[in-house]
Amino acid sequence: MNINATLFAQAIVFAILVWFTMKFVWPPLAKALDERALKISEGLASAEKAKTELALANKRVDEALSQSRDEAAQRLADAERRAQSLLEDAKTRASDEAAKIILNAQQEAKSLVGSAREALREEVATLAVAGAQKILQREVKVADHAQMLSELKTQL
Repeated sequence: MNINATLFAQAIVFAILVWFTMKFVWPPLAKALDERALKISEGLASAEKAKTELALANKRVDEALSQSRDEAAQRLADAERRAQSLLEDAKTRASDEAAKIILNAQQEAKSLVGSAREALREEVATLAVAGAQKILQREVKVADHAQMLSELKTQL
């Protein structure tokens, strides 16, 4: 065989192989590579979107936590104010009640002092009358008079 004919035949076979590869093998490979590149870019885009959504979700969670802390602090402050108010009311009622009790005790003490004075006056009057009766029953001498007065003093 001739080298030119062999070279020519090899060139034709190579051309057929290139044509066959370009027609039947290369399009599915290119399509698979394009699909793979599309999937990768979609995956990267969805990862970026998920990253953005995660950042937004974290921001919303932080805002919600901050709001919850603020609400809890507000409720705690309200509870402390209410407790302070109740304590002040209780103190006011207690001091009012103490003032009433003291006033009642003072009035009762005055009443008891008055009744004790009245009883003492009656007792003194009775003793004075009894002393006068004793004096009138006896003859009045200075010594007897002094003795009766000392007895009257001891009885008082």
